[in-house]
Amino acid sequence: MNVAIIPARGGSKRIPGKNSRLFCGKPIIEYSIEAARQSGVFDRIIVSTDSKAIVDVARKCGAEAPFLRPAELSDDQTPTIPVVRHAVQWLRANNEAVEFACCIYATAPFVKWPDLVAGLNELNNAPESEFAFPVTTFDFPIFRALNITDDHVEMIWPQYELTRSQDLTEAWHDAGQFYWGTAAAWMSAKRIFSANCRPIRIPRWRVQDIDTLEDWARAEVMYQSLLQPSASAENP
Repeated sequence: MNVAIIPARGGSKRIPGKNSRLFCGKPIIEYSIEAARQSGVFDRIIVSTDSKAIVDVARKCGAEAPFLRPAELSDDQTPTIPVVRHAVQWLRANNEAVEFACCIYATAPFVKWPDLVAGLNELNNAPESEFAFPVTTFDFPIFRALNITDDHVEMIWPQYELTRSQDLTEAWHDAGQFYWGTAAAWMSAKRIFSANCRPIRIPRWRVQDIDTLEDWARAEVMYQSLLQPSASAENP
């Protein structure tokens, strides 16, 4: 069985109600649920939450919320792996044999179903791999990064001060949208960022972390400009 697990705890300090807050007109978690449904690769789509309000939102959006996540896995310091492991354990306890589990973040409105399919294909085509997730390039060469201390500026890597940007190694970062993994890798708490993971390359214009209200506003502008159907297209 392949399962999508969407972590969505109720508390959020920087963005109140973050995981069910309206984003461009609908709960932000709905984008993740829709992408999972459209991919056609999941037997179950489960939202892991400690909030009864989010349970209601998740079910209205077409996902399951068959349990409430325990309090010890619901504070703002809880990492992703224990949350996914808890969900896999719950499924196993209910006689569900999980082969692959995909953690999809609830605040990932730019996640697209073809990327989810690509991630599963990466794992199927490379049996030695344990995880697959989307990555994108930094929009500025990281080796030209600066450090500022007491208004004093210096390069973090001064050896690259005179190196042309095009001659620097291209650097990538986690897109922060989803993580496919084998059930065994999740259960044994393997490191996601390792030699046993596979990258899914996506363009920078479909990547935006949403950790602050400023991030949220930027993401809505990006979505409206790049992905949201126009009013004329919706109402010809």
